[in-house]
Amino acid sequence: MEVTIDKNSGYCFGVEFAIKMAEDEMEHSEKLYCLGDIVHNDMEVKRLSEKGLVVIDREQLGQLSNCKVLIRAHGEPPETYKTAIENNIELIDASCPVVLKLQHRVKNAFDKMEREEGQIVIYGKKGHAEVIGLTGQTLEKAIVVMEDSDLEKIDFTRPVTLFSQTTKSTKGFYEISKKIEERIKASKGELTELDYNSNDSICRQVSNREPQLQRFAKENDVILFVSGKKSSNGKALYQVCLNENSRSFFIENETELDLEWFSKNDKVGICGATSTPMWLMEQVKEHLELHSEQVLTV
Repeated sequence: MEVTIDKNSGYCFGVEFAIKMAEDEMEHSEKLYCLGDIVHNDMEVKRLSEKGLVVIDREQLGQLSNCKVLIRAHGEPPETYKTAIENNIELIDASCPVVLKLQHRVKNAFDKMEREEGQIVIYGKKGHAEVIGLTGQTLEKAIVVMEDSDLEKIDFTRPVTLFSQTTKSTKGFYEISKKIEERIKASKGELTELDYNSNDSICRQVSNREPQLQRFAKENDVILFVSGKKSSNGKALYQVCLNENSRSFFIENETELDLEWFSKNDKVGICGATSTPMWLMEQVKEHLELHSEQVLTV
């Protein structure tokens, strides 16, 4: 059995940067608070908690003072920074530069839409940390859409500016964008530049993984996709693998492996989400190789 780890899988720049900042800070501090899970991977969260990283929610943030709090790669709304100033909290800001740039774009677009009585629409998962940070730039007025049914929230007689959560699928974004465009045309009879402005704000480091994973899934007999169950990016990228290779399996760690998935001569590919640490994929590889002689079928 040949087992290969996809060299393009693992942390994106933003997540890697945030974890490095947390580890560097914890070398000098006994305790560092983190607003939400630093990454959507329970095993990495557990590893960092053992080093002194304490995960808190927004309600708990309001009760803290005179301490250090890490802002993860997803970014935060303006309200978080306001709370930090009021409570004398030192923020270790590990917001991804791509997300920060998008927040700035959304804020500028919102100011323009307010003048033109328009709407900001964000293609993303409602309640996702990054989306909370983006809607915070719009005084919570942005409309969050992901399914066709969400489009009912939009007033198609008024101007629309569309953005995307940085980790969403490009295919999904362009599909929803086309539907919004068609509804504006149907409502107004025409489509002007003022009526609709669609912005593909998906991170290319994330979206480029789709074609890379498609190739990887085709090159192997079995795919082990390693990801935390809470990762939106993980669910989307696993679907990319499954579409190309029906013998694709979603696992959180090596304990979920089932030897009945494999044959002795299989080429097995291991890959993961932007929130999957390389050490975890290597752990899965080592476990499979250690038990490969127990695979019975040829």
